[in-house]
Amino acid sequence: MNLFADIRTLVIDSLDAMVSEGHLPEGLNFAHVAVEPPRDPLHGDMATNAAMVLAKPAKSKPRDIAEKLAEKLGADARVETVDVAGPGFINLRLAEGVWSGLVTSVLTEEGYGRSDFGGNKKINVEYVSANPTGPMHVGHTRGAVFGDALASLLAFAGYDVTREYYINDGGAQVDVLARSAFERYREANGLSPEIAEGLYPGDYLVPVGEALKEKYGDSLLDKPEEDWLADVRVFATDAMMGMIREDLALLGVEMDVFFSEKSLYGTGLIESALKELDDKGLIYEGVLEPPKGKTPEDWEPREQTLFKSTEHGDDVDRPVKKSDGSWTYFAPDIAYHYDKVKRGFDEIIDVFGADHGGYVKRMKAAVSALSDGKVACDIKLIQLVKLFKNGEPFKMSKRAGTFVTLRDVVEQAGKDVTRFIMLTRKNDASLDFDFDKVLEQSKDNPVFYVQYAHARVCSVLRKAAEQGVTLSDTPRFDDPAEVAVARKLADFPRQVEIAAKGHEPHRIAFYLYELASDFHALWNKGNDNEALRFLQDDTDLSAAKIALPRAVAVVISAGLGILGVTPAEEMR
Repeated sequence: MNLFADIRTLVIDSLDAMVSEGHLPEGLNFAHVAVEPPRDPLHGDMATNAAMVLAKPAKSKPRDIAEKLAEKLGADARVETVDVAGPGFINLRLAEGVWSGLVTSVLTEEGYGRSDFGGNKKINVEYVSANPTGPMHVGHTRGAVFGDALASLLAFAGYDVTREYYINDGGAQVDVLARSAFERYREANGLSPEIAEGLYPGDYLVPVGEALKEKYGDSLLDKPEEDWLADVRVFATDAMMGMIREDLALLGVEMDVFFSEKSLYGTGLIESALKELDDKGLIYEGVLEPPKGKTPEDWEPREQTLFKSTEHGDDVDRPVKKSDGSWTYFAPDIAYHYDKVKRGFDEIIDVFGADHGGYVKRMKAAVSALSDGKVACDIKLIQLVKLFKNGEPFKMSKRAGTFVTLRDVVEQAGKDVTRFIMLTRKNDASLDFDFDKVLEQSKDNPVFYVQYAHARVCSVLRKAAEQGVTLSDTPRFDDPAEVAVARKLADFPRQVEIAAKGHEPHRIAFYLYELASDFHALWNKGNDNEALRFLQDDTDLSAAKIALPRAVAVVISAGLGILGVTPAEEMR
């Protein structure tokens, strides 16, 4: 059941009737007609903008449309009252039986809140994609949580989702990794490691060095770099990806696909992608104007092979091959997204760190060009996370050498807290993660507040079972606070679709906090008014009163499931 969608259907059907009766002209577009909660809940349960958005194309006064529409809406049994406000907004108050039926639907429908909004469209969400040169840091943590929650949200909303990790194992950084691991290999063989500037200093490579010794003994020590570099590079990269998989598992993140950048080289994939662009007339030889401000790495004051990305919304054309014949960083990225297009995705979402903002327009241009505009591409930038503990910035990890690791964060705060807090801000806003605050048990801690609501329901159900209460799926309402909770439950399917449409999983975290707030408010009223308590002396009455909190638990559990957070059955 999607009550907001049902009432919108009522509005559209009423508008169609007005067209048939000659009160509205034919050919009107109802796409922008919305049914939403009113800004002030005192005005009603739902509001529609129909008269306001149709007035101009219908060449009518919005008030005239609203009054005629209100007559038709008021004739429906689900609508208790209809009010036309201001220039033509329509506020609806629904019958109490609607809210009772809503709670019953939550309790009896399988997967309340799920929808076919996505139409089973194939969507690829690529996230994390950290360089395989060390453990994941706190920035990767936020990207991992965001991407994973977004993928779950889209699946919940009816999309066919593929979670993907792009292994950056084709660049110079993996050579640096190999050289760093070799120094730890020398250390494992009793020699002093020479961690020169530019190498990775973290202790996480010590076990890699020991594993290299176990495999090769001391046979590599006297060999020149060209003899061992390739083998050590593969060995160290595999070891780092094993560590990264373990880190992701700590967060409850599982990928469907791990795509290796290295697989793009020497296989013709880059050449095929650029030929596709060339065949479209989008590749040429030219010299770019010198950029204003900071000079990017891929600019050369000489002729290069360029992609006409400006024809697909970019600010400037982009080099794909340098004057010496080598590929730019952009070329394999084009090939990788060409592969995604060829795999038949209807939409591509890339989750990048904030420092990749310069890549947004060029990647969108590439996908647009490669798919002839048929594949949508959205790029989400993840802003920084600032860590605090005891009022001070959280120190770097000794094990990592230069940064705080994902493992550090999860070990301090736990998976569920980490995931929820990472979603309490929109992805493009910076986030402060204070270990003291995220672990405190108070209303100011959103994850505790939501978990506590679920745990309270579980506590009620345990006590009801002890008293022999037989559960009922039909609620009883004795106070507006109970209806307010039911009204919030009705908003869940709508919030899922809004969040999925905007690729904004943080909306689910916000919604859950608001639902928990309404539920706690009802609980507190029960402390003062025995009639509002869920457990009564009459077991049949208890069964009816418990239906509402049971529905709350269903929705909280579903929402937390989207976020990848386990609902709490009791609070410690």
